[in-house]
Amino acid sequence: MVAVFENLSLTAGRAIMRIFHKGCAVDAKADASPVTEADREAEQIILAGLREIYPDIPCVAEEEASAGILPASLGKTFFLIDPLDGTKEFVKRGNDFTVNIALVRDGVPEVGVVFAPCSGKLYSGRPGRAEAADVEASLGVVARRAITARAAASPLAVVASRSHRTAETDDYIATLGPAEIVSIGSSLKFCLLAEAVADIYPRFGRTMEWDTAAGDAVLRAAGGSTSTLDGAPLTYGKRNQGHDADFANPFFIAKGR
Repeated sequence: MVAVFENLSLTAGRAIMRIFHKGCAVDAKADASPVTEADREAEQIILAGLREIYPDIPCVAEEEASAGILPASLGKTFFLIDPLDGTKEFVKRGNDFTVNIALVRDGVPEVGVVFAPCSGKLYSGRPGRAEAADVEASLGVVARRAITARAAASPLAVVASRSHRTAETDDYIATLGPAEIVSIGSSLKFCLLAEAVADIYPRFGRTMEWDTAAGDAVLRAAGGSTSTLDGAPLTYGKRNQGHDADFANPFFIAKGR
């Protein structure tokens, strides 16, 4: 399954970069967040591939969900897809946007792939193994290596959102003592923890499950964890939440070992 996710993420990434270089219009969704041709085309590529290979596994994808298209029933196993995580970075012509594909089983992100098309960084996670690799246009995947989250360094390296930093996040960081702040966009924050570049990622701001599932899967495979503020593992497949929309996450804290 990891190989399928990787191939689909690379194909989607190529489509994203083609649109990135030629430019495109930016539309606004109902929640005022931006969406582009790149989001839509990448999602179509990923969904077509997954539905052909795994026709019995439901898919929850960001742009379909925004249009009100959701599986009637998820069951215990389903896919979560964010075809272009970091659309604001993409629109601003930054380079931190990613393609995210994850398999959730029993509420746990079990398999995940995160691909950053600009840098060619590819991360994958499955039970017991997390990997990072480089992707070169002419050679494909190269330099694949196992990664493991680290025990906390001193001072801590704290990952903070580039586009969604909140006062609550800053207040929490202040409680950690001396710390190095690393700002980066999209699901790459989880990947920095997974490859032992950073130690903690506090998120006191709204996210959706498709934003986090793939990176969370990579982090957990590398020995890290993602928990809600009460210490419980962050779960997936949250529907009929009286206080928020389907698939919305609570605040969470992701950590290395």
